[in-house]
Amino acid sequence: MHPKLATHRRGFLSGVATLGAVVGLAELTATAHAAEAGNEAAVTAADFAKWLDSIGGKHRQVFDASESNSGFPLIFSYVFLLTGAQGYAVPESDLGAVIVLRHNGIPIAFNDGVWRKYKLGEFFKITDPATNAPATRNFFANSKAGDLMVPDASVDKLMARGVKVGVCNMAITVLSGMVAKRLDMQADEVRKDWIGGLLPGAQLVPSGVVALNGAQSRGCTYCFAG
Repeated sequence: MHPKLATHRRGFLSGVATLGAVVGLAELTATAHAAEAGNEAAVTAADFAKWLDSIGGKHRQVFDASESNSGFPLIFSYVFLLTGAQGYAVPESDLGAVIVLRHNGIPIAFNDGVWRKYKLGEFFKITDPATNAPATRNFFANSKAGDLMVPDASVDKLMARGVKVGVCNMAITVLSGMVAKRLDMQADEVRKDWIGGLLPGAQLVPSGVVALNGAQSRGCTYCFAG
C-alpha cells in the first residue's frame, strides 16, 4: 500500500474508533435518525428558500463557522462589511454577508437562558473572557468591552446591519440530544428549548452544509471562518 494511502487509512480508522468510543455506533445511528426526523419537522423548504432569497447586495460572501473560534466568524463578517465598502467603493447595502453556524459554532445563536440552563460553556469548552470560567452567557451577543476583539462585531449588531445568520438544525438536534443524555432529560424537550432560544433574526436551516450550498447558489463566495 502506498505510504500516503496507509496514513490516510490509519487516520480514518482512528477517527472511526474514537467516534465509536464516544457515542457508540448504535447510538450514533439512532441520533442520526432523530436528527433526520427533527429536520423534517422544524424546517420547511419554503422557509429555507425565502431566507436564501433574502440575501441582498451585489457582492456576496458566506462565512462557514463550524466552531465559535473566539468570535472570528463574526469579526470576519464585520471586516467584510468595513473593507468591502472601501474596496469596491460602494455603499454597505451593496454587500451581502451570510454566516452559517454549524457543528460547534451553533452556541453563537442561543440566548443567555439556553447558555445558563444547559451549561453550554462547559459542553462546548467556551471560556467567558470576563471570568475565565466556562461561559454561562452568550458574550457573542450584546457584547461588552473585553468580550470580543471587536465588540461591534457582536452577532446582534451584525444582524441589525443586514447580515444573515443561519443555524444548522441537524447540529442542534444531535448536540442537544447529547446534552439531554448528560442531564438525564428528554432529547426532544431540550431540542425544542434550544430552537426556542435562538436569538431574534437567526434562521434555522436544514443543515449547515445545505445552507452553505444554498448561499453559494445565490452568488455568495465561500470563506472558512473557523
